[in-house]
Amino acid sequence: MTEPIRIGNASGFYGDRFSAVHEMLTGGPLDVLTGDYLAELTMLILGRDRLKDPSLGYARTFLRQLESGLGEALDRGVKIVSNAGGLNPSGLAQAITDLADKLGLHPKVAYVEGDDLLARAEELDLGTPLTANAYLGAWGIAEALQAGADVVVTGRVTDASVIVGPAAAHHGWKRTQYDELAGAVVAGHVIECGCQATGGNYAFFSEIRDFGRPGFPIAEIHADGSSVITKHDNTGGAVTIDTVKAQLLYEITGARYAGPDVTTRLDTIELSADGPDRVRISGVQGEPPPPTYKVSLNSVGGFRNEVDFVLTGLQLEQKAELVQRQLEQALPQRPAELKWTLAWTEKPNAESEQEASVFLKCAVKDPDSKVVGRAFSSAAVELALSSYPGFHITAPPGDSSPYGVFRAGYVDIHEVEHVAVLPDGTRKVIEPSAETQPLAPVDDIEEPMPLLQLSSGPPRTREVPLGRVAGARSGDKGGDANVGVWVRDEKAWRWLAHTLTVNLFKQLLPETQPLTVTRYLLPNLWAVNFVVEGLLGEGVAAQARFDPQAKAVGEWLRSRYVDVPEVLL
Repeated sequence: MTEPIRIGNASGFYGDRFSAVHEMLTGGPLDVLTGDYLAELTMLILGRDRLKDPSLGYARTFLRQLESGLGEALDRGVKIVSNAGGLNPSGLAQAITDLADKLGLHPKVAYVEGDDLLARAEELDLGTPLTANAYLGAWGIAEALQAGADVVVTGRVTDASVIVGPAAAHHGWKRTQYDELAGAVVAGHVIECGCQATGGNYAFFSEIRDFGRPGFPIAEIHADGSSVITKHDNTGGAVTIDTVKAQLLYEITGARYAGPDVTTRLDTIELSADGPDRVRISGVQGEPPPPTYKVSLNSVGGFRNEVDFVLTGLQLEQKAELVQRQLEQALPQRPAELKWTLAWTEKPNAESEQEASVFLKCAVKDPDSKVVGRAFSSAAVELALSSYPGFHITAPPGDSSPYGVFRAGYVDIHEVEHVAVLPDGTRKVIEPSAETQPLAPVDDIEEPMPLLQLSSGPPRTREVPLGRVAGARSGDKGGDANVGVWVRDEKAWRWLAHTLTVNLFKQLLPETQPLTVTRYLLPNLWAVNFVVEGLLGEGVAAQARFDPQAKAVGEWLRSRYVDVPEVLL
């Protein structure tokens, strides 16, 4: 049995806390420091960077963080693993080598490539996107670390792979040790989003004593795949069963969580306290991965523009109707998509002008930049002295800007050549999994027994916000929204599982009523997970709604009133 490997995370997205690399390296012992920089939107941004300059396409912030962090890591014997290579991992590896030369350092740098399928997109029936990247797994990272690399950068690997790879290399796991790999995937999923594991975006944030500056998370992964989630001493935030559970429910679907190396059974996770700011994860089971790789496809969908009209005081609906009619009549050409949204925020008899106002947004999209450019802006501005009383807008409308479209594709695992380029330049091809299993839902998860009332007769209930008894975390999966809801004791779980049905979910969130909503039960976490198909249109880069990444849908749900048994209050 090897000692557990202590893996810290210093980035949950491109733009996360810049100082986190230094904080994590100097805050306490680590074996590996990881960073996740690649969201779906980031791939589009990097794709546009690469169009302007083929030498770019990687997360340049990461390189700047290494200016002070690389020497510190080498001195402390901490390996660095990150997906910051984006669309150009070889370019980032060379930039790191050049930086090290300037600093008088001599790290062994490796990189992982093969995920970029853009040149073969049409051949693989993926269309003609701006970027096309398969989600690779952890074994290229493991190979590079076993070859002695101090720094490993990758392109598009799964978020958890930057944690699974070091754990697999450290413990010498085989490709078929699915339970161990699944345990590492769960640990990776918890820490990959940084401070979301230590109190960030946490439903019960007011319970955290020191919330000012949460510390970044650490996973201590053992040889059997179990782990302990923690953070450095004397850092803010908290690691509790609920902060970990909240992150476990983030951007998943059902009980099977598919990846390129293992399909993780989320319905087998066991959580237990292991001391202050320490939560143990155990019991995780794994299965062979599916026979396809998921592919992230980003395209430029066209051009967009918007204007926000401020409506104040009386006759707000009539004012909205007037300016809508005027603007649409004034447009030289109607855009392919024109959407009005009225946000009702005003208070009657308000004591401030802002509280007496509502916001009317007009958002437009079209393949032609001119249709939604100055022609649209000018039409809005020209109404300034000839429309509703009190006319003004929040900012001068500008020119159109391109927007992106995300979709997922799938290719056979044998169509992708996963390559680890080792520190000495050797190219090591990573073979795909020899054993695969098509993904299928778990259909034997049973609902718990209904909540037993403590008295005879109809249960006494009170209408309160759902958030009085339940936490939630939500996010995006392409154009779909994911909403995980959990409670904190078995009695509440019995109520939640029987009460928060798809029908009630749609009643509470009317915006979801015309959409397909699927509910998944996770009894081991006392949680239900909802996937809302199409809520986000064509993905975050398309800016299809007010909250384009569905980050606050869970909080909206928690604010809605439901009848809750008084015994739970």
